Amino acid sequence: MPVFLFLFIVMPVAELVVLIKVGGVIGALNTIALVFLTAIVGAWLLRKQGLATLLRANQRLNSGELPAKEVAEGLILAVGGAMLLAPGFITDAFGFFCLLPGTRHWLAAQAMKRMVVAGQSRSFHFQSGAGFGAGPFGPQRPFDRDADGDIIEGEYKDQTEFDRDKLEKK
Repeated sequence: MPVFLFLFIVMPVAELVVLIKVGGVIGALNTIALVFLTAIVGAWLLRKQGLATLLRANQRLNSGELPAKEVAEGLILAVGGAMLLAPGFITDAFGFFCLLPGTRHWLAAQAMKRMVVAGQSRSFHFQSGAGFGAGPFGPQRPFDRDADGDIIEGEYKDQTEFDRDKLEKK
């Protein structure tokens, strides 16, 4: 209840006070123009940062990794974008705080710490492998582990061309 009280009563009043003070200093039309300018710059920054985060998440998925950090950053970007669309300078400052890469990475790291702790205290199961195709040795499941819980890694060398050259010489 106190969080909702703050969000729906205290924040709008604080925004109005700041808008009135800024309007008294730079004028009403300049204040309105500044609110629109922050919304436009914020939308551009959100688009740029959102696409970069989406591309990083896609790369991690393609390499068989979970894009947990990118998901956290995506949520922070969504909150920051919503704050920039709300008129006012306090919400704009918080929105830009969420959109800037350095502060967004820090917020995502803090969120990841909480998500790991929460995931360890409750039963949480993740099944993977549904989106991965079959390789030459059967279905590929990059997150599966053997009975001991160890990941077995290895290397291979494609000998197809070498074998083909041997057969052609005979």
